[in-house]
Amino acid sequence: MDDDDRSGQIARIEARIEELAEVAERCRKFILASKVVIFGGVGLLLGAVLGLLGSSAIAPLGAIAAMLGGIVSLGSNVSTLRQTVAEMAAAETLRSDLIGSIDLRLVGEVGRIGS
Repeated sequence: MDDDDRSGQIARIEARIEELAEVAERCRKFILASKVVIFGGVGLLLGAVLGLLGSSAIAPLGAIAAMLGGIVSLGSNVSTLRQTVAEMAAAETLRSDLIGSIDLRLVGEVGRIGS
């Protein structure tokens, strides 16, 4: 494999790492939003149980739905984040191996002027 081919592979791997970083950041945002929804649902359910929201059954049902939806979203995004981080680590290892296999030369080694 020549250095140009390795350079192209490295560029593709770096682009993939950037894509994965964006996916990871989106997952982190969804994880935060899921936690907010869960805690909001808990607060709403607590308010309904204490009678602060009236006697309607809609508030507790909405609170339970929010908590369940938040839990499902949280679990899904945590799982996706773990997979993405693992894939990023593998890509970074591959990139490092490819960089290490390139025959690098110091600039001063080739045709020194004045020697």
